[in-house]
Amino acid sequence: MVHTQDTAETPMPPRPAASPRDIYRQLKDMILGFTLYPGARVTENELAVRFGVSRTPVREALQRLSAEGYLTIRPKQGCFVRDIDIETINHYYEVRIGLEMRALELACVSMPDNQIKKLATVWDPQHAPKQPPPMETMVARDEGFHMALASGAGNSILAGYLKDVNEHIHIVRRLDFTEATRVEHTYAEHHEILQRLLERDVDGAKTLMLRHIRKSADVAKAITLTQLAQQRIRARAR
Repeated sequence: MVHTQDTAETPMPPRPAASPRDIYRQLKDMILGFTLYPGARVTENELAVRFGVSRTPVREALQRLSAEGYLTIRPKQGCFVRDIDIETINHYYEVRIGLEMRALELACVSMPDNQIKKLATVWDPQHAPKQPPPMETMVARDEGFHMALASGAGNSILAGYLKDVNEHIHIVRRLDFTEATRVEHTYAEHHEILQRLLERDVDGAKTLMLRHIRKSADVAKAITLTQLAQQRIRARAR
């Protein structure tokens, strides 16, 4: 008796349903990448169909995004992607500058040399990545640098306020790292600021920090406005 090999393909196991964490990450990426346009309405039903899940994990993801300020939930209307108000972003940057200037003043007095040197080693331009890391990775590193200085200032309230401001400008701040040169410049600028701190030159450190923040803000806001304009053109063309 000749046995023939069964050539039928083995059925693939069903893909696991997306978790609230998966849905949250994908929606956040869509918001940050302007795939979901600011002001756009999203519903639990539409997203449940999109992700092939029930409304429960979708609701959890939406609530998390709302708590982080990426969405606004309006009763009986749905969820709306938060609008980007450049004037409001400017106000947050003004507050950020004030907080960071004060943090430098305090850190210049109270932050030990060994902590500053350790941070300076991390941000040595020679250690800048040859290939630009993902934007979210670079934003996390950048925010970590500024929060390290705020922590070194020894004022937990100031650090808390700075963290809150960072969360409000995160959506545009990430766009500062769309070009490889911005990563290189960030390493160099951070390192220079730390050298001034080591010399206890608070005025020099503040001058460099102010220039660094304003340059970053200008690049991020310019890209944001460009992407918003492009998205409006696409929306009209549909």
